[in-house]
Amino acid sequence: MEFRQLEYFAAVCKEMHFSRAAENLCTTQSNLSQQIKFLENELGMPLFDRIGKSINVILS
Repeated sequence: MEFRQLEYFAAVCKEMHFSRAAENLCTTQSNLSQQIKFLENELGMPLFDRIGKSINVILS
């Protein structure tokens, strides 16, 4: 787990939108999504429920 991944996770939680979070972080949406996917794989669980263009944070 990298600090950057946690920073990206926090930004997505704050914005509730991948593209806006990526813009605020000065990165691309695809890079942000990839880093979140790496974090989810490392943790062994999804962090977001992706429904079309909207997302929800999964709290378990």
